[in-house]
Amino acid sequence: MELESILEYVDRYLGVSEHPDYPTALNGLQVGPGRGDDVRPIRTIAAAVDASLASIEAAREAGADLLLVHHGLFWGGLQPLTGPHLARVRLLIEGGIALYSCHLPLDAHAEVGNCALLARAIGVQPAGRFGTFQDVHIGWWGEVDPAIDIGELTARVRRAVGGDVHVIPGGRDQIRRIGVVTGGGASFVREAADLGLDALVTGEGPHHTHFEAMERGVHVLFGGHYATETFGVRALAAHLADRFGLSWSFIDQPTGL
Repeated sequence: MELESILEYVDRYLGVSEHPDYPTALNGLQVGPGRGDDVRPIRTIAAAVDASLASIEAAREAGADLLLVHHGLFWGGLQPLTGPHLARVRLLIEGGIALYSCHLPLDAHAEVGNCALLARAIGVQPAGRFGTFQDVHIGWWGEVDPAIDIGELTARVRRAVGGDVHVIPGGRDQIRRIGVVTGGGASFVREAADLGLDALVTGEGPHHTHFEAMERGVHVLFGGHYATETFGVRALAAHLADRFGLSWSFIDQPTGL
């Protein structure tokens, strides 16, 4: 399958051009596979959360032609091609691996998005949008019926992310309305309270989140930035593999954060 056909489809499927994001996210194709007769067709996709050197090395070992990531190469903005930055780019080019990155559009997507998939994984069927960035919603909220307590919600999140969960027990005893914004979504505590949500599930947040959650009456659960954002790249890779008849694999490089 030609790379251009995959790129045209995935850009349209994720709505990349219409979705606001941080300038350094640089959604889309970040590194091409080269030009000329040496460019091989896309047969194998690898998916990873981060475009780290370890992820790129693993993609090369897996024989991947295309690497899908959530966090791309350019978070530091314009920078010289030296040191680790050069090592990552050089390995992609030498390996003939195209790199495609998608940040907030992949968080927000209704089918393969991190937020919707994590919500479903904890038994919350997305019912409405939540978590606004530049007037566009990133996360989702939904209800559980019957209501559950913080112990049950914590257990569900722990199973979904496969690891420890930090809990700020700021809300009521019975939890029914739950919001999900993966990654660094702790800034949405106030929005959660204004929407009448009982709990916010996210990846991580700053120190002051504890007091804001307690004072606004919202439970906040941190499942880890990395762990809450493994869902989207896996689902997107599986979707593309099924549509275009490709093979795919997930490269797990947990950070513990």
